[in-house]
This record gives sequence, structure tokens and C-alpha cells, in this order.
Amino acid sequence: MEIYGSLFISFILALVLSLYEVPIIVKIAKKLHLVDHPNERSSASQSIPTLGGIAIFLSFILSSAIGLYGFELPEMSYILPALGLILFVGMVDDLLNLSPYKKFIAQIIVAMMLIFLAKIHFTNLHGIFGVGAIGIIPGTAITVLTIIVITNALNMIDGIDGLAGGITMLISFVFGSWFLMSGHFNYAILSFTLMGSVAGFFYFNVYGTENKIFMGDTGSLLIGTIISILVIQFNEFNIDQTQVYAVTSAPAISFGILSYPLMDIIRVISIRIVHLRGPFRADKNHFHHRLLTLGLSHRQATYSIIGFNVIFILAVFYLQHFGIFRLMVYIALACFILVMIPAYFIKKYRLIKKNDPVQHLLIPGSETDIPANRIWNSNGRSSQSDE
Repeated sequence: MEIYGSLFISFILALVLSLYEVPIIVKIAKKLHLVDHPNERSSASQSIPTLGGIAIFLSFILSSAIGLYGFELPEMSYILPALGLILFVGMVDDLLNLSPYKKFIAQIIVAMMLIFLAKIHFTNLHGIFGVGAIGIIPGTAITVLTIIVITNALNMIDGIDGLAGGITMLISFVFGSWFLMSGHFNYAILSFTLMGSVAGFFYFNVYGTENKIFMGDTGSLLIGTIISILVIQFNEFNIDQTQVYAVTSAPAISFGILSYPLMDIIRVISIRIVHLRGPFRADKNHFHHRLLTLGLSHRQATYSIIGFNVIFILAVFYLQHFGIFRLMVYIALACFILVMIPAYFIKKYRLIKKNDPVQHLLIPGSETDIPANRIWNSNGRSSQSDE
């Protein structure tokens, strides 16, 4: 029963601290003019304070320290500096606008800290292509790639109210529940602490008026790094298939749990490459932008995407016996079909214009000459939008 008390305390404390800290950060950010101004690719219509990630970081660190009391987690002494570094990089980017390549280098450094200091890295491929245990070199390469992809995937979906926060809470809950059932209580505490920290931010981000705030890169890079740690450990803990609640096809299940952010980053980068644009050049080609173009509000788009992700999570756990490769193919096909549905209606009702600087469909030349700010309303006709 001790673990349930620790989970409850860490979650509630993280939630309360986050709720307390956000208004303070909003007040300071407004006073120092640290706000995000609307532009051609933003979904906001007014200037909103950024740096919401600071509240997430502080509540996560403080609550974790208290929640982990009595539970061993020696790697936490190295996780904290890594998170501090990625937080600093996110803050600098929010304030001074770092180049994507500088952020990329910082992410590699953070990954190396987690691999060689915290000893958090892949050691086994679970039989993918017949490969089981792997050495430190391939393990390091795969771990670095995983951390970079997941971190940037969470960063990229932070485009509308509540999406990155909502997806993070869902992922944290799923991993936290498995860690709890399988006896990995220390990582269960980290997972539910992250969930509580983000929940407080989520309230102000989605429902806030006077204290509305964005997490910025400060938050999205931070939560992406923490989620990548949970993914790696989830896979490592499932190497031993004799343990209670061990899952088969752990890599495929991880992919399913993160299906939306991973699907979106693959899709968006594909569009940018096809249109000969830099892979890190910002635009409005994300799936959530497609839903906004079809007339959904921020909340409707956010909750719809979270709902889709829940379905994928339930499906991958139910179908885990299919095997890693087969299951990942099914996930990829299902994601492809899902993301092409909005594109079909956007093309059919001519909702974006040809050669729009920030929006493209997957196939070059498929856009029309209709103004980009027209949306598809509930009666199937287009109308003007303020987005």
C-alpha cells in the first residue's frame, strides 16, 4: 500500500504546484513581455505568455523528490542534469529563437548524458529481424535516434491548445499503469508525477483566460525527453518475458502508445522533403492543422486526436501477439488511412490554395487556388475563418 500513497502524493503535489506556479509565471512573462505573438503559421489570435514548461519542470522535480522517498532510483542524479540542460535549451529557444541545428546538437548531448551517465539505453531489439541482444555501439545509436525522434515529435505537435499536454498525460498514464502493475514503482512515480505536472499546465492552456499560457519549447522539449526515458525503460523492462505483466512486441506497443506524435512527425517531414523544404522548417502541415482547416475548434481537434490515440493504444495491447513487425505494419497502415481522410476532404472542397507558403497536401500540385483561410463547416460548404 505504500506505493499507492507515494503515487497519490506525488501526483496531487505535482498538480497543485503546477496550478500554483502557472499564474506566477504568466504574471512575470507579461511583465517582461515574454509572449508568443501570432504569425502566419500560429493558431493563436492573441499574444500569449510562453515558458509554461518552467512550471512543469519545477513541479515535476519537487514532486518526484518527495514521491521517490524510500524508493531507489540512482539514475535520477543524472536524469536531473539532463532535464535541466534541455530545459535551458528550450528557454533560450523561446526567448532568442535558436536554430534547429543547435537544438539538435543539444539533444544529442542530453542523449549521451542519459546513455553514459544514467545508463538508460537499449540493450535488446526483442527479436526484430531476428536480433536480440545488441552491443553498446548499436544500442547507443538506436537510443540517440529514439530520444531525438520522440523529443522532436512532442515538440512538433505543440501547435494547438492542449494537444501536447493531453497526449503527454495519456502516454504517462499508460506507461505509469504498466510500471505500477509490473512492480517498477520508481518509474510509476515518475510517470504519474509527470502526468500531474502537465495536468496543472493543461488546465490553464486549454481553459485559461487571464492566465492562459503556452508550454513553448521549454516544455515540449522537456516532456519529450522524459517520455523518451519512459519508452526506453519500458522496452528494457520487457526483455524478461517471465516477469508478471510482461508484454510481447514491446517496441511495437511503444510505437502504438506514441502513435500520434510519431505518425505526425513522419508525415510532416515527408511533406517538407517532397516540397523541397528543410525538414525543420516550420509550417502548418500537421494533422491538427488539417482538423482546424476542416472547421474543428482547438478543443475539438485536441480531444479527437487524443481519442484516436486511445483507440490505437487499446488495439496494440490487444493485438500484441501479432508480433513486432506485423503489428508495426498494421499501425502504420491505420495511421496512413487516418491522416489521409482530412486531406481527402481538404482537396475535395478546395480548402487551401495552390503554392500556399505554409500548407501543402502530400502530393505536389494537388492544392487549389482557393484562399487558404476557408474552412469546411458542418453543412459541407466552405466559409471564412479567422485562423
